[in-house]
Amino acid sequence: MTINIGDRLPEGTLAEFIEVELAGCSLGPNTFAVSGLTKGKTIAIFGLPGAYTPTCSAQHVPGYLKHAADLKAKGVDEIWCIAVNDAFVMGAWGRDQKATGTIRMMADGNAAFCKALGLDADFSKHGMGTRSQRYSMLVQDGVVKQLNVEQGGKFEVSSAEALLAQLG
Repeated sequence: MTINIGDRLPEGTLAEFIEVELAGCSLGPNTFAVSGLTKGKTIAIFGLPGAYTPTCSAQHVPGYLKHAADLKAKGVDEIWCIAVNDAFVMGAWGRDQKATGTIRMMADGNAAFCKALGLDADFSKHGMGTRSQRYSMLVQDGVVKQLNVEQGGKFEVSSAEALLAQLG
């Protein structure tokens, strides 16, 4: 079953590589409960097949970086990028994309969260195993308010520009 607008995000955890030690967060990979991170917040989430992949690196992440201030001006508290990679890879990719401090690079290493969303995809024919479909969503207090899932390897409806247009 795929998540829909109006649904609450499923229980699950995501990992994030923390660059600077903070109270309650050690340097390196830290695991967080999604329900705790989304409570009382508006979050723009975009999911993609993998770190360092062509469309993801050249268009998806750069678009959200370019429009981060616009999204915040529309009431978005945080921007998350979720991919089926480990927290070390997501941290390195975030540094490479200059996303640190702007986009939270969230690792779904075993694809458990994207499977719970019903947004997993089989990329075995490309040697990549189970990955995430490309999508974007707006989540308020853990509830999906907008959802845009790409079809057939396209990059049309999940861009930062498309999500911004939905915010009015």
